[in-house]
Amino acid sequence: MIATLRGRLTDRSASGHAIIEVLGVGYEVHLGARGSQTLHGSDEVLVYVHHHIREDTQQLFAFATPTERATFRILIATHGVGPALAMAILDTHEPHSLVDVVTRGDLAALTLVPGVGRKTAERLVIELRSRLELPAIDAAPGAGAGSVLTDVRAALEQLGYDAAEVVAATSELPDGADTATALRHALSVIGGRHA
Repeated sequence: MIATLRGRLTDRSASGHAIIEVLGVGYEVHLGARGSQTLHGSDEVLVYVHHHIREDTQQLFAFATPTERATFRILIATHGVGPALAMAILDTHEPHSLVDVVTRGDLAALTLVPGVGRKTAERLVIELRSRLELPAIDAAPGAGAGSVLTDVRAALEQLGYDAAEVVAATSELPDGADTATALRHALSVIGGRHA
């Protein structure tokens, strides 16, 4: 099994596929939107790979962090979630945000994922509630910031922002920030989007 690839990102397509060249061999990988934003072709990149094998095909899914890969593996082990939906979920919610969304039973945030309706969101909350409590996720940087994230989301909702704005504004809060600093950051993100 392929666990990681370290090489040069030589090509990428709008559909999320990319080629990572390692010692002269090009590996075609599927990158989510988050991975596409963080990886650049001019430098050496390191990606964490899930090698997905089915009877009719083999695919490599690449992630910028081991936590993203662990979350992807949890998602595809969930009933009714295939690789495409798992990637869409991770493109909408980074792992720590997803844990918070599931813990709070935030159906509105889950239905922001393309292809997830209310019934699917309800099922995901039920099935993922126990599965997402993994050391790989909990021990990652930024863990323990769940209460700050929850407080900031609640404050934004009270200020009248819709679910999409709240999720977008809180998707990348500064690590280790207190609630006031995180809220200022989220408000500046929203302000930038409306500018």
